[in-house]
Amino acid sequence: MKKLLVCLAVSTVLLTGCSFTHKNDGIIKVNGQVITQSDFDKEFDKAVDNSVLKQFGGSKNVIKSDENPLYAVFKEKIVNELIIKSLIDSEIEKRNITATKEDVQAEQKRVIDKVGSKEELNKILKQRGISNDQFTNDLKTQIKIRKLVDTIEKINITDADAQKFYNTHPQEFTHGEQVRASHILISADFLQIVTALKQKNPNMTPTELNTAAEKQMAEQKKKAEAILAEVRQNPADFAKIASQKSDDRASAERGGELGFFPKDAMVPEFSKAAFAMKPDTISNLVQTNYGYHIIKVTDRMEAGKTPFVKVKDEIKFYLETQKQIEVLKNLTATLMKQADIEYLNDNYNPAKAVNVTPEPTQVKEPAKTSK
Repeated sequence: MKKLLVCLAVSTVLLTGCSFTHKNDGIIKVNGQVITQSDFDKEFDKAVDNSVLKQFGGSKNVIKSDENPLYAVFKEKIVNELIIKSLIDSEIEKRNITATKEDVQAEQKRVIDKVGSKEELNKILKQRGISNDQFTNDLKTQIKIRKLVDTIEKINITDADAQKFYNTHPQEFTHGEQVRASHILISADFLQIVTALKQKNPNMTPTELNTAAEKQMAEQKKKAEAILAEVRQNPADFAKIASQKSDDRASAERGGELGFFPKDAMVPEFSKAAFAMKPDTISNLVQTNYGYHIIKVTDRMEAGKTPFVKVKDEIKFYLETQKQIEVLKNLTATLMKQADIEYLNDNYNPAKAVNVTPEPTQVKEPAKTSK
């Protein structure tokens, strides 16, 4: 079911609101609505920090230049999303759609029921760096979006619809053997180290680069060994140590938790070690291309198929969301054709985008304090 729900990320573009400030640093005007440089910067940083780049320092380490192809890709995506959000926000306002206090309370209850408790929700929000005010504003936007969709098309997903999807997509609900694990990562990517060294010291010879990189790799291994010794001495503190010292910041926020995963979900070295372990055991250092891992296996699950009753609500939510996305995409396409879009800053005009040759270095070397 996890694979099936991955595409829900697509809905973020359409189901997350954005309030535009009206400063003088406008970059795009959409039907008279100004999108500012600060709007772009905020959304850019948020997108990068919510991507896999977070473990490399996130937005603060991305080189913000069109000569960096990574930045160019993110920029094009963010510009498009900001235009869409502006159009959707204007349409909501034009149709006098609002989110009442009762609407928000009901939506909050639905989310709390889904995650288990208000305490668990607060924990999740804290892990993701989302304030209560921001969460409430996001709920209001989602409510308005649903109401907007309802004015265009009434969506009604039945149990029969969910059962049909379950029957016709068996691969989504069957799983092989899985383990549940947490890990602590000490980054040691040889190629990344060499690239960073070369960027800092362009005159270094290949031999000097290799020697310096090997030295850094050895230092990282020594650091990992010290952390492993700490974990061995205090196994009950694994989550605390992971949250403080793991370079995989995304999982570190959850105490290193990776959840259940099948053998093919991780790199071979990691999977081989994890699937050879028993629950409540801790591995030796496991080296992959990412660096040195300390793995803790907490549970195992035999191969099988998830019963329909356990996934029915998830399937219905998925089908409803997919239909909402379809309706919103059709609406957006119509609004885009009718929109008056003026690029106040040509750097953000896709028609005048500069083609660049990709460089090997896409992010800066992480700051020393992140090691």
